[in-house]
Amino acid sequence: MTVDGLVSIIAAVEAGQRLPTQPWYRVVAFPGTEMVMGFPGLNVIVTALPPEWVEKQLPFEDLSLPLNPPFLRAMEEQTGRRVNNIDIIMLAPRLTGAPPMELTRVTDTDHPRVRRALRYRTEVAVYQADGGVLVIGRGVGGRWEIGVEVAEHARGAGLGRSLALAARHLVPEDRPIWAQIAPGNATSVRAFLAAGYAPVGAEALLVA
Repeated sequence: MTVDGLVSIIAAVEAGQRLPTQPWYRVVAFPGTEMVMGFPGLNVIVTALPPEWVEKQLPFEDLSLPLNPPFLRAMEEQTGRRVNNIDIIMLAPRLTGAPPMELTRVTDTDHPRVRRALRYRTEVAVYQADGGVLVIGRGVGGRWEIGVEVAEHARGAGLGRSLALAARHLVPEDRPIWAQIAPGNATSVRAFLAAGYAPVGAEALLVA
């Protein structure tokens, strides 16, 4: 599959369309990215490894295999990277108008969440609120992605939900916004659900 094919899959997910389920997985190279995305009926393996290598690791159809530890471990060994986490992917449509909270756009920050965003995203925009940071940037396949961090002293008051909702107003173009959340972080999952995000799949990113 070409990069255009990956872009088409992302566009189909954003539009709420059913994805083609045969073949049950697709292999695509995207510059600098090693990851696996799992959607209903379809896995997308983003890698510079040859399709023949992937085929040997996935000898029979099982939708759970690409996000299972044996396959991810094999990718780690071949790429010299490590799996950062297996995240739930959530998606929310863009909202018009100004965000319903006060945010300050910043251009220089050393926050860990921002440093991470700059490693994996382009066109990054950073916003600060009292006790929180919101990062929006363009990720794999051109999708818009959100990163949120709430300071310890500000937790438990709904700030994460407010930041997730604000991001829907700040997407630079008329497209949905994606969020990757560790399933064990139930507080964050609930915050994004409350802000109008819906689960669409899962993914594992391999980092340097």
